[in-house]
Amino acid sequence: MEKKKKRLVIRTIILAVLVLAIGYTVYGTATKDKVELIAVGSKAPDFTLVDLNGEKHKLSDYKGQGVFLNFWGTWCKPCEKEMPAMDRQYKVFKDQGVQTLAVNIAQTDFEVQNFVDRYDLTFPVVIDKTKSVMTAYNVGQLPATLLIDPDGKVAKIITGEMTEGNIASYMELVKPK
Repeated sequence: MEKKKKRLVIRTIILAVLVLAIGYTVYGTATKDKVELIAVGSKAPDFTLVDLNGEKHKLSDYKGQGVFLNFWGTWCKPCEKEMPAMDRQYKVFKDQGVQTLAVNIAQTDFEVQNFVDRYDLTFPVVIDKTKSVMTAYNVGQLPATLLIDPDGKVAKIITGEMTEGNIASYMELVKPK
């Protein structure tokens, strides 16, 4: 009889913890502030991230240039498909005032470096280790790309895989006049 009482107490405690956890989750979801999406025309939030060579890249340092800001992950198949095309277009547009900046989402330097080496990427690749830039830009699905005009304003937001033709026309869109 003593074992049954112990089992009943343990089961009751476990059930109470589960009910509290579910209640907390429902309450948190219901009262969570809505995060405003970055909108076309709004000022792009500034950030500083470090690339694989240890160099800092601050978005505001690119003022006067167009920025092709791409969020990606090594595990993301559409990201993997578009990276070589992004690199080819980077080579075309970098001398025309369009900077490409690829922001990896919280992966290790080793994983990212292997990916960069495999595709021989030449544009700057930075790692958002804390996901703070991803959060500031409210990036959900990958790949996600924001086109930032020479004045530092968001000109276009693209989610999903891009073709090389898309990439070229987007870079043309933010090229300084």
